[in-house]
Amino acid sequence: MTVTNKTALYRFTFPEVPTTPNTTLNPHILVDLTDLPRTRSEANITVYAQNGRITGGGRFSPSFGIGTYQSYFCLDFDGAKVRDAGVWANTRAAKGVMKMQILPGDMRKTPSERPAGGWVQFEKPVKNNQILARVGMSFISEDQACANAEREIPHADFDGTVAAAAKAWRDKLDVITVEDGGIGDMLLRTFWSGVYRAMISPQDYTGENPLWTSDEPYYDSFYCMWDSFRSIHPLITLLDPHSQTLMIRSLLDTYKHEGWLPDCRMSHCKGLTQGGSNADIVIADAYFKNISAGVDWKLAYEAVVKDAEVEPPNWDVEGILFTPWLQA
Repeated sequence: MTVTNKTALYRFTFPEVPTTPNTTLNPHILVDLTDLPRTRSEANITVYAQNGRITGGGRFSPSFGIGTYQSYFCLDFDGAKVRDAGVWANTRAAKGVMKMQILPGDMRKTPSERPAGGWVQFEKPVKNNQILARVGMSFISEDQACANAEREIPHADFDGTVAAAAKAWRDKLDVITVEDGGIGDMLLRTFWSGVYRAMISPQDYTGENPLWTSDEPYYDSFYCMWDSFRSIHPLITLLDPHSQTLMIRSLLDTYKHEGWLPDCRMSHCKGLTQGGSNADIVIADAYFKNISAGVDWKLAYEAVVKDAEVEPPNWDVEGILFTPWLQA
């Protein structure tokens, strides 16, 4: 597996000969519409038999917040001709049926408990017995998911995509030089793994915000600032000040359109709070470290003053948790 910003690329290698009795050499790939936490409330899928493309989406719950979000995908295959295709639900698959929609109230069980998806069966792969699967993602539409994939990985070049991803990470990590002083490989591996993970989230979803239109950057997956204000964000201000500046602008744009700074935010949903709005601390830290290109500091001051002086309607997801009358 490898990735670009909004697209994943998988390479499946199949055996030259059957490994067990009755095993065919016609690869059969399933797409399951169920998310790992099983929160899906509705979904749809379309299979295009002529080329094996599968598009679809679903509505899911965020991992640590309120509300729901819609996610879309676009899947294309390369390496073998399509032999058959269809959709499946529960324990049955249908040939010739190329569309399915799952809505709340359609079944006795909740939608998240009903396994369902699409499938494609292929002829024997023609090159190295391999099939590539490219999956574009979007929060806007299936068409945008397809466009993201076609733009980011226009050709089925697995090794080239791996090399590009490696270079992108090398460019991020090359700002650090380590003089190990004789420490072991395990500690060095732990250090580099920690830096890598610190750069995974928050994530740049600019162009993928379905809630409002803005010229400002949009970052998501602030998960969660009551922890990251003392660890990840101070580190990013040193290693990648440009990205930290974009995150500050995104936080302020979220305040501008939603009325409050988030303490935790994921998948375009308001996350829960813990101890108040720690975005205030992230913004103050950026100010004192001059992480400020393009930042509207008047708007930033307005946002932190509101957190300090205005009681939010829902303490669970915004504003300062401990108001003066509660402390009294």
